[in-house]
Amino acid sequence: MNKPLRRIAIFCGLLVLALLIRDNYLQYVKAGSLAADKDNRRVAIERYAHPRGDIIVDGNPITGSVESKSGDFKYKRTYKNGPMWAPVTGYSSQAFDGSQLEKLEDGILTGNDDRLFFRNTLDMLTGKQRQGGNVVTTLNAAAQKAAYNGLAQQGGKGAVVALEPSTGKILALASYPSYDPSSFAGYSDNDAKAWNKLQKKYNPADPMLNRALRETYPPGSTFKVVTAAAALENGLYKSADEQTNSPLPWIMPGTTTPLKNEGNIPCKNAPLRQALQYSCNSVFGKIGSDLGNDKMLAEAKKFGFDSEQFVPVRSNASVFSDHMNQSQTALSSIGQYNTAATPLQMAMVASAVANDGKLMKPYMVDQLESSNVDPVEKTQPEEMSRPLSPANAQILQDMMKTVVEKGTGTRAQIPGVTVGGKTGTAQHGVANSANPYAWFISFAKLPDGSSPVAVAVVIEDGSANRDDISGGGLAAPIAKSVMEAVIQSKK
Repeated sequence: MNKPLRRIAIFCGLLVLALLIRDNYLQYVKAGSLAADKDNRRVAIERYAHPRGDIIVDGNPITGSVESKSGDFKYKRTYKNGPMWAPVTGYSSQAFDGSQLEKLEDGILTGNDDRLFFRNTLDMLTGKQRQGGNVVTTLNAAAQKAAYNGLAQQGGKGAVVALEPSTGKILALASYPSYDPSSFAGYSDNDAKAWNKLQKKYNPADPMLNRALRETYPPGSTFKVVTAAAALENGLYKSADEQTNSPLPWIMPGTTTPLKNEGNIPCKNAPLRQALQYSCNSVFGKIGSDLGNDKMLAEAKKFGFDSEQFVPVRSNASVFSDHMNQSQTALSSIGQYNTAATPLQMAMVASAVANDGKLMKPYMVDQLESSNVDPVEKTQPEEMSRPLSPANAQILQDMMKTVVEKGTGTRAQIPGVTVGGKTGTAQHGVANSANPYAWFISFAKLPDGSSPVAVAVVIEDGSANRDDISGGGLAAPIAKSVMEAVIQSKK
């Protein structure tokens, strides 16, 4: 071979080598990032080339798939009772990607998850059209309906979370106002218009906000359950009926300001039971101040405060602050100052008390299935913490029972069922200028001693008469209907 031909051959060889290196780089090194690139339309086309699997509640699908009428996306997502279930499902949209279970379990629902490889291989060999797997939830359809309808009838904003105390299963997860994921599941101009109408900048009600998981509110007097738990666990008081050291007026340390109670209620040296029944700020504020920030924070953290929860959808961390002085700790111990909680968090508080002091990790996916309903993965209940000893939990159960029997929570009573609860009316706005938030947390116990459900309800109603807003008046009836729905479904 003469010299010029040799040079051309070497050059061509280098070009082939460069091509091979580039090809392997794209296929193996960059494959993941290219597949995840939002501008890679082939990934989106593949995602909607087959019917998605379903999200299941009580054995029935609450989602579906239909063939698109136009465009290169073959199938479009549909939802049954979309607004009611949106806080659980999230959305899957050809134009706007996905959220919540639809996004987190997308691999199972599209059939692309590696755990479905064997199933997909069989389908390919038999010529069967590929389908996604299913996500089976822990939700209770009757409880979810009661929660959503209760919020809708109230008409303001709010959220409900119901848990099964013994396992941590989420039985209801409702947020209001809500949205219909079907309205923007496609790729048309109408879908884009529907999406824009739901965005906060165009819709101040912010219907796409999952208030059950992503909104933190001052919990008000419902937090007194945590403060009572801290008093019992730290030995400050040993029973529900022992008199507390709670003078009236009680002046917050380092100030000349008394911590006032609502109205003329019997709070002077009131025992814990009586203080919870009448919701005495002075008693629980002083307990927080006496215990100090460190002990109060430690107890709050045992209930889940200051940590995000993943159910598997992420829930915001609830807040109990550190480095507070005695007066700030006092205010935080009655659910004000910096204290803030999600409805999920306050349902966890009620659940731990109902479950004799054992807090189970909350979750909403019971199992994942292949397209032929073979189980792929099963969620096992998991203990999260022990905020209370069994003995102290039973003391607190009895105290919360008194709140419902003859305190501020009487509207949550259910004949033949033991109900424990705590109301809360939390200050809102600068100098408490806005309408307060109405809270209620509760649990139900059946005659056999089991506790099938714990509930948290919060209502933020900007249009209501301020004097008519109370946890017992607005939130307790919704909690009652959710508890009744769960109890009936157990029969």
